[in-house]
Amino acid sequence: MDRVEVSTVVYLPPEEIYEFLEDFPGYAEYSKYLEEVRSDGDGSPGTRYFLTFAWWKLTYTAHSKVTDTDPPNRIDWEITKDIDAEGHWTVDPIPEERPDSQEHACRVRLTVTFRPDSADSGVLDLPGFVSMDWVIEKVKPKIQAEAERVVERIVADLEGRQREVELEIETVDTSV
Repeated sequence: MDRVEVSTVVYLPPEEIYEFLEDFPGYAEYSKYLEEVRSDGDGSPGTRYFLTFAWWKLTYTAHSKVTDTDPPNRIDWEITKDIDAEGHWTVDPIPEERPDSQEHACRVRLTVTFRPDSADSGVLDLPGFVSMDWVIEKVKPKIQAEAERVVERIVADLEGRQREVELEIETVDTSV
């Protein structure tokens, strides 16, 4: 499985951060490629989401499901159609990293794991000269860039101001 993990520090209580992250349909505002999010549920385990992405000449609707929650610390999810992928948001209080000017500090982490070779080549209407392997190699760096963009925008909305956000990024590519 390949993994992308993006994290940063947010200066709010974990409950406020969790409530914000639980509003998954709002994520469409943060992503360059996520056009629409429809939901069937309230964000608790079992809630299903339908995410419509568009990039290049491709449009695809991913189906995901919340598999577990541990308020205010964690939201687990999985993709339920066409690719083996899952992930989670975690919110970990880190009082030792709280500056004197802030009441709270939490590390917010988005982790996505996926198996690139599990993508079903029949789900996309690819031009005849384009292979699924080519699409996967082009999309992998976009997943990381999107994770970064989403986290930066969420921090700005959560804290109510734009600030330089220090992101910790870890990627593991098992295809090499």
